[in-house]
Amino acid sequence: MADDIRETEAGARYARALYDLAAETGETAKVRSDLKALKAMMGESADLRRLVADPTFTAEDKGKGLVALAMKAGMTLTTAKFLGLLTQNRRSADLPAVIAGFERLYAAETGSVAAEVVTAVALSAKQLEGVKAQLRSSLGKDPEIETRVDPTILGGLKVKVGSRLYDASLKTRLDQLKFALKRA
Repeated sequence: MADDIRETEAGARYARALYDLAAETGETAKVRSDLKALKAMMGESADLRRLVADPTFTAEDKGKGLVALAMKAGMTLTTAKFLGLLTQNRRSADLPAVIAGFERLYAAETGSVAAEVVTAVALSAKQLEGVKAQLRSSLGKDPEIETRVDPTILGGLKVKVGSRLYDASLKTRLDQLKFALKRA
C-alpha cells in the first residue's frame, strides 16, 4: 500500500514538472495531445504496457523504446525528452499516473471537465451529442468526452467524471437483480 501511495505521489510530481515545462514553452495543448495519444497506444498495445511496467527491461531499453515511439508518432520534443527522463529515473511505471495527473492539471487550469464514457457498442454522433448535452446540463460545463467500447457491459453505459462513476450498464443491473434474487 505504501508503494502505491509513493508511486501516485511520484506520478503527481512528474506530471506537475511536465505541465510547468509545457506551460513555459507554450506547448501545453500539444503535450496534452501527445499524452492522450500515448494513453491510447498503451490501451491498445500489451507490448507497450509491458515495456512501461516490466522491471526486467533496463531503463536504457525503456528510454530508447519510448523516445523512438514518441518521435515516430510525431510527438513534441518536450514529450520525447520527458519520456527519456522518466525512464532514466526508473519511473516509467508511473507513466499512467503522470498522464492522469497532467490531465487533472490541464482541466483545473482550463476549467474543462473530462468524462470517460464506456459503452457496449460504439456510439453514433447523435448519441454522443446526446450524452454530451446531458453531461453539460448536469455539470454546468462543457465536458471533454473520451469514449471506450467494452462489450462485457452488455448494454447501457458507464460515465466516469473525476472520481465519480455513474453506472447504468445492463451488466450491473443484471448483477443487482441476481443479488436481490439470492437474498429473497
